[in-house]
Amino acid sequence: MSKLSDFRKSYELGELDEAEAADGPLALFNRWMEEAIAHDVSEPTAMTLATVGADDRPSTRVVLLKGCDGRGFVWFTNYESRKGEELAHRPFAALQFHWVEMERVVRIEGRVEKTSAQESDDYFKSRPLDSRLGAWASPQSRVISSRGVLVANAAKAAVQHGLNPERPPHWGGYRLLPDRFEFWQGRRSRLHDRLRFTLGDDGWARDRLAP
Repeated sequence: MSKLSDFRKSYELGELDEAEAADGPLALFNRWMEEAIAHDVSEPTAMTLATVGADDRPSTRVVLLKGCDGRGFVWFTNYESRKGEELAHRPFAALQFHWVEMERVVRIEGRVEKTSAQESDDYFKSRPLDSRLGAWASPQSRVISSRGVLVANAAKAAVQHGLNPERPPHWGGYRLLPDRFEFWQGRRSRLHDRLRFTLGDDGWARDRLAP
């Protein structure tokens, strides 16, 4: 195995100044997302979701962003999963996008709430059939004896629900309502650009942070 401490990378692809962020954090995020998609970044909507459990232990996992507007950032999952249980206990979370190919990171924090049942229904209906059946088949985050359990559950779900399965009551969406953003652009000599936005009574305040 290579010596990990010897790995080095020089960040030289871009820069981030205050003028680029003049329209606020959501506009900047949307622009960066569009650029990530245009540059064929691998999994541009993949984001790390961090939550904290009742035992005060943080945990992370990767989920996919499915909506982003003035109301917040949306993803869908099993409400009975570990993240669902942790969000029920502490309804706050952090998101992180890491677009390696563009040497960019976006961090977002805020309160989390469930989406409406209608929003969850609409998105569920748009999913491929196998994914809809999978939502019934997987007791997410629970211990199972083998993969065969999932296969058997999927077959059972197909028989029970046919070609038009309804959304399971334990499955739906979450929306993070952001109150903090941080945009990171890698720069040469480790003098990276970091712009932070914090939501206050008068709107978004912007600061530059030392790297």
